[in-house]
Amino acid sequence: MKGLFIASALTLVGSCATTRYSTKIDNLKKNIQLTDSATVMHYANTITANELKTHLYTYASDNFEGRKTGELGQKKAAKFLENYYKSEGILSPINDSIYFQSISKDYLPNEIQTTENVLAFIKGSEKPDEVVIISAHLDHLGIEDEELFNGADDNGSGTTALMEMAQAFNLAAKDGFLPKRSILFLHLTGEELGLYGSRYYIENPVFDLEKTMADLNIDMIGRIDKKHEANPNYLYLIGADRISKELHFISEKINDTYFNLDLDYTYNEETDQNRYYFRSDHYKFALKNIPVIFYFNGEHDDYHKASDTADKIEYDLLTKRAKLIFTTAWHLANQDHDLVHNEDI
Repeated sequence: MKGLFIASALTLVGSCATTRYSTKIDNLKKNIQLTDSATVMHYANTITANELKTHLYTYASDNFEGRKTGELGQKKAAKFLENYYKSEGILSPINDSIYFQSISKDYLPNEIQTTENVLAFIKGSEKPDEVVIISAHLDHLGIEDEELFNGADDNGSGTTALMEMAQAFNLAAKDGFLPKRSILFLHLTGEELGLYGSRYYIENPVFDLEKTMADLNIDMIGRIDKKHEANPNYLYLIGADRISKELHFISEKINDTYFNLDLDYTYNEETDQNRYYFRSDHYKFALKNIPVIFYFNGEHDDYHKASDTADKIEYDLLTKRAKLIFTTAWHLANQDHDLVHNEDI
């Protein structure tokens, strides 16, 4: 009887603990309030397929020679981004005018020349020292065996989406709708070599990592993989719940409210043999316990081939995906509290 009583008591304690956790989860979901919907969607809708197409045909052109880290084509791409932000009147977080975070060749693999991340930002109105990062790698594979790898989807799609989002946030700021937190538009170099640009930023952050709310990382969002050929209204999300379930719930609510994409979490499984969670720049932020989302369309027949060209991008779909990320960043930058981490639930 005594043994039965102890077992029953343990069951009751376990049940109460489970109830308390589930209640906290329910409260996290209930406390997510999407405000200023008309305003948010007004600026989201300034992200257009025509502008994305114009930028991407330039960025993934032969003129940029495949954007291999440290080589002339990548330098042209970085200068293109710098000129874009200057023309839009979007400042750098480094003395307002230094858009390049230079990375010495001594930091990089053998025979790779000095390279640079490109940074621009919108300063927060209430919590300027806190930041939401939207990132995308700017580099690709360059020229190999006389084949030029334009990298339109990988990662011209993410780069140009980031440019359009920056423009949208800047238009809002000009109209008086400044984000409460700063927003950093972070174009990372050296991703194809092994996440060198993101590693360098983490070791030399422009914003305090303790005050970095989240990293929304974009790597390939312009195409459709074979799994979704019959239903292209999708996007893979990876990592959203691993550090902050609240981030996952916010992402879901924004999508359900405004966009109705099929958010596919196949590659978020910890048993995923592709290990995508570890393979793009968000991972360096996750290692510092910074909540992340990795946005990805999956691999396709042109992945890491010379045939990954701008004419194959699904521009309307790229636009919708970019709007989802923009709206998520808007909410994060403006919500009253920091994200709740899983360890604090």
